[in-house]
Amino acid sequence: MTTTVFKVAVLGGGRAVCASTLARNGVSVTLFESARGPGGRMSQRREKTEDGKELHFDHGAPFFSVSKPEVARLVQEWESRGLVAEWKEKFGSFDFRTLKFDIIEQGGLSKRFVGVPGMNSICKALCNESGVESKFGAGVGRVEWLDDDKLWSLIGVDGQSLGQFKGLVASDKNIVSTRITEVTGRLPPLDMKLLPKLSEKLHNIPVRPCFAVMLAFAEPLSTIPVKGFSIKNSKILSSAYCDSSKPGRSSTSERWVLHSTAEYAENIIAQTGLKKPSDATLNKVAEELFQEFQSTGANISQPFFKRAHRWGSAFPNASIAQEEKCLWDRNKRLAICGDFCVSPDVEGAIDSGFAAALRLKDISASSL
Repeated sequence: MTTTVFKVAVLGGGRAVCASTLARNGVSVTLFESARGPGGRMSQRREKTEDGKELHFDHGAPFFSVSKPEVARLVQEWESRGLVAEWKEKFGSFDFRTLKFDIIEQGGLSKRFVGVPGMNSICKALCNESGVESKFGAGVGRVEWLDDDKLWSLIGVDGQSLGQFKGLVASDKNIVSTRITEVTGRLPPLDMKLLPKLSEKLHNIPVRPCFAVMLAFAEPLSTIPVKGFSIKNSKILSSAYCDSSKPGRSSTSERWVLHSTAEYAENIIAQTGLKKPSDATLNKVAEELFQEFQSTGANISQPFFKRAHRWGSAFPNASIAQEEKCLWDRNKRLAICGDFCVSPDVEGAIDSGFAAALRLKDISASSL
């Protein structure tokens, strides 16, 4: 007697939680990620200075908090494995009208968690768990439903077959978005006509663009009274965080990450388009965000490293499946999950990925 293995493809390294949960429940998982490593906006950026120094930055989500019991249990496990730690520093806000910092007391607030030694440590570990086959640098160009075989067929951007699978998890909203055509010139991998019941919800999910600027200083910025702060009454800056103050980070230099306002990013994108920004654009953005940072009046010295990165559509501005936590087509064994389903943050992404895994776990068990 032969047993048919229930094979699932997971598209996007950001859904490592989903892949890991499925693998732990005996499902064969292959994870495809077009980038060199996992994480999405939880990835860690590695940069080199002109003199060869290596710098690391969490240039996406600076931290995450947890409020849901099921997510808290996962985070507790990760903490016990040394994958995450609490970021115990002073945080606050800065108001450009008063030019004053307001320090927020930690008491009563949710803990701020970070990956150790980088935000991508969680995804890295989960992608390497037993039962998960991870393929990085593997862009999926087309996803087809084989109606006769009741299987999903994946084709790479190079036209080569990536395999056939009984189940599919898509974690990138751009898999069905025309936004990908504007950026790459290619059609979205998944044809919306295959998902008549889900297509309306997935059509043009609003996003909040953002530019991140990575800065490294030879000396600590000792006049700033907090290690992270949100910013009020600025059209350019929305937040600033001292990346090197996180647990498990190198302290050979002081590194900060600045995030722009959505309004500022939208104005730049309106001028330059959605295609990869030029070096000239990124240099202009880096200088403008840094000048606004200096305008806090905190006696900020010149950094020895300064670089900008554009997050064009990584931050969703909607929650389209708060009750269900993911979009699910039982007949085609397809789950679409992400922070755009539950809440536009890291906890929302974890919660949605976990929910997608449970849907596929149940259907895989019933099919064996």
